Amino acid sequence: MNTVRRTLLQGGAAMGALMAAPSLVLANPSTSRFAPQPGEWRTFDVTTRLMLEHPQGESRVWLPVPSIETDWQQTVGHSFQSNGKASLMADGVEGTRFVSAEFAAGTQPVVEVTSRVRTRNRHADLSRPGKGFLREDAAALHYYTRPTELLPTDGIVRETARKATKGAQTDVQKVRALYNWVVTNAWREPKVRGCGEGNIRVMLETGNLGGKCADINALFVGLCRAAGVPARDVYGLRLVPSAFGYKQLSGNPANLSGAQHCRAEVYLQQYGWVAMDPADVTKVMRHEAPDWIKTVDHPLVKPVYDGLFGGWEGNWVGWNTAHDLKMPGAKTGVLNFLMYPVAETAEGRVDSYTPAEFKYMITAQEVTA
Repeated sequence: MNTVRRTLLQGGAAMGALMAAPSLVLANPSTSRFAPQPGEWRTFDVTTRLMLEHPQGESRVWLPVPSIETDWQQTVGHSFQSNGKASLMADGVEGTRFVSAEFAAGTQPVVEVTSRVRTRNRHADLSRPGKGFLREDAAALHYYTRPTELLPTDGIVRETARKATKGAQTDVQKVRALYNWVVTNAWREPKVRGCGEGNIRVMLETGNLGGKCADINALFVGLCRAAGVPARDVYGLRLVPSAFGYKQLSGNPANLSGAQHCRAEVYLQQYGWVAMDPADVTKVMRHEAPDWIKTVDHPLVKPVYDGLFGGWEGNWVGWNTAHDLKMPGAKTGVLNFLMYPVAETAEGRVDSYTPAEFKYMITAQEVTA
């Protein structure tokens, strides 16, 4: 194999030792706790290895890498290798980064990407004004209220947002009302493929609000934007078990193919960007216990319902916040979002939701200095 290798950011001279993943203690309804608080950083090496078998003609692949630099996530570096022509690229709009590789006909594509990233918990105390947060300028806030292909802000979306926020005066009150509305009216639907599509107009027009994270959190983000509150999806990947024992909020670092998870953020005038995740509330309701829990007052759900309004756990890495991506060299139109590995051959786009056929493996290792 003629290997092309690039190291783009220096992340330290040597790899740290693998820290043993914490044992997963299943959440108990009588003792459940979920209260992430900002604290120590954790460092992970996240590796994606992709191989296309028997591609027809020329082929291309695009693999997301962490593109978010905040007070809760920092990228240390990336390295990659491939038997094709590979490079680190960005979309030129939001700075969404990915490794792009192209392959001649007759080549069996192989790409491996490793990103070292630091993450930590988030929490915003919305009972008091925030301090020291980064303020966005007017142009950025306007950008995060715009409609996208699958997140319109007019018609039934705007009407639903208006009804759900009736009587709310502040942005915090509006977001609370929409968070409650989504958790009350949407539900986790396990039959949906992958993380879902996020076509919120169709969801509202049909009344079928069942879906997964890219549906339910997109619904929340679209409703926030329609109500005039800047909001965005954050597309990423669960890495390791939850420290709070919730199996549905955990990742298996030995095999993360299928651990993709979309979260959400809203911009509040007195707090800056604040973490949200109504989709994970519905996931815990549907899957954490043997029977479907249908109330947020249940002792297994209530801590998650409270904790994910303003916070999330740092056992997850965010790739990007982009919608409607045009990938360089792509022939099959825009991507609704970039959360999974993507590939094209002469036959068209490969189905990213079937890793058994579209072969890729994602793993994570926690490292120490």
